[in-house]
Amino acid sequence: MLNKENVTEVLKDVIYFPKGDNIIALNMVENLMVNENGIRFDLIVEKADDPKNEILTNAAKRTLTGVFGDVEVDIKVKEETTALSKVKHIIAVASGKGGVGKSTVAANLAVALARANQRVGLIDADIYGPSVPMMFGAEDERPACFEKDGKTVMVPVEKYGIKMLSIGFFVDTDRPLIWRGPMATSALNQLMNDTLWGELDWMVVDMPPGTGDIQLTLAQQYNVTGAVIVTTPQKVAFADVLRAAMMFKEEALQIPIYGLVENMAYFTPSDMPEKKYYIFGKETGKQFADQLNVPLLGQIPIVEKIAESGDNGTPLALDADSPVTKAFDQIANSILSSDF
Repeated sequence: MLNKENVTEVLKDVIYFPKGDNIIALNMVENLMVNENGIRFDLIVEKADDPKNEILTNAAKRTLTGVFGDVEVDIKVKEETTALSKVKHIIAVASGKGGVGKSTVAANLAVALARANQRVGLIDADIYGPSVPMMFGAEDERPACFEKDGKTVMVPVEKYGIKMLSIGFFVDTDRPLIWRGPMATSALNQLMNDTLWGELDWMVVDMPPGTGDIQLTLAQQYNVTGAVIVTTPQKVAFADVLRAAMMFKEEALQIPIYGLVENMAYFTPSDMPEKKYYIFGKETGKQFADQLNVPLLGQIPIVEKIAESGDNGTPLALDADSPVTKAFDQIANSILSSDF
């Protein structure tokens, strides 16, 4: 029977392969109309001039006529307008395990990009362990909200020239978040989509550790430009990092990897900045990067102030004289000069 419900079910067989799901699940079908004269709907795409659009519309028409016979199918391709429409690049900062300094890297990378005169946003997607508010000294901040088209829209907190949002701005930091996966992914989608981000050159996303729902949601539903993988020199850390990197290389995701960042690569005393003590081993970061077949973007030293600066809400990359700043400037410049 030709009706809206049946047409919707049939369209679930039309797969948009770049995102590894069907066009109904990806919310690519809008204004669906079904009557005796045929089927009409809008196909929402990221770029109106993408050659893949014609392939997708033809696949939808074949699928519908294959089930409903000689029915007229009218599909209009429309470019999506979302909160992220004016965001040029999305970077996922990821690791396979906790404790490698992923959030520190994400926060200081955002600062380094801003120091390079880029317009930068930062999303704390580590839903269960948000740390961005503390790292930027913004625990007491609350994003402004207003109503637009019947929906609540958030205004990100801005500090050091960076627009940022975190679930930590909305929950009691003394209580754990006991959420199932769908609740966490819903929270991520709200941070991404229900926010007035405006024009940004870079959106840095601090991912939770592992390869779970949040990672898959970000990779499948958003146009991620590339990923930065964070590790420490120990082989036990890299074993988990390897799994995280392989996730981005899966055929269904195929997200490019900018490279590897080796955190805690060596110790540099504040009174002898030219000295490097390789506490956990030397050249392991380069070996890890070679195993992944990606560039080694940079090595972040252990300095006495790095933990203190994060706890005090002043990312160390703000200090122009710090060796940490020089390392993050190098990482930012590598990303800015990449071909992604």
